[in-house]
Amino acid sequence: MEAVLKVEGLKKSYGDLLVIDGLNLELKRGESLFLFGPSGCGKTTFLKIVAGLIEDFEGKVERNFRKVGFVFQDPRLIPWLTVKENLLFVYEDERRVKEVIEIAGLQGFEDSFPRQLSGGMKQRVNLARAILSRPDLLILDEPFSSLDIHIKHRLMKDILRIKRRCKASLLGVTHDPKEASIMASKVVVLSKRPARILTVLEVSDSSEAEKKLIQIALENF
Repeated sequence: MEAVLKVEGLKKSYGDLLVIDGLNLELKRGESLFLFGPSGCGKTTFLKIVAGLIEDFEGKVERNFRKVGFVFQDPRLIPWLTVKENLLFVYEDERRVKEVIEIAGLQGFEDSFPRQLSGGMKQRVNLARAILSRPDLLILDEPFSSLDIHIKHRLMKDILRIKRRCKASLLGVTHDPKEASIMASKVVVLSKRPARILTVLEVSDSSEAEKKLIQIALENF
């Protein structure tokens, strides 16, 4: 299967502070890969490098995708625009916006303003915005961290459904073992800063994977 993303010997420093130290990984087309590690270990920095938002690094990043959708921790919606207007602001195609509103389960909220939405609904708009351009790589930067557990689980299931429907590959980061075990087909476990790969876990049973990730976290984080 073709690699959508291939990273070799990736290093990133901010001045004298080494944040990422020699990462090597590969994301296959259609795969869901999550980086699991403690807060502050460089996970978000890695995502920004992959997305091309950070260009100053050492090593090789081979990108074999045409379009990328980025789901941020914070929805970052424009407060004076409605849901539909927020989507049209980044993608001026009424037909596609209508289609994505249906895919993301936002029917009936098209004319709502961000202040009228719950945290879960704001993240649905965040997700809808990310898939507007039909990306072949969808990046998740801990978008569930501020949500209640039942809303979080519902949104995770919806993202996996949307991933399958859009035929996208998924790359995400988290420090939550349950999130990683539910969302990923493969989990790359990172050390404390500077981030190095401790192990790679293939997920076949989410409950077993969660137990293993909890044990790894207790021993290493």
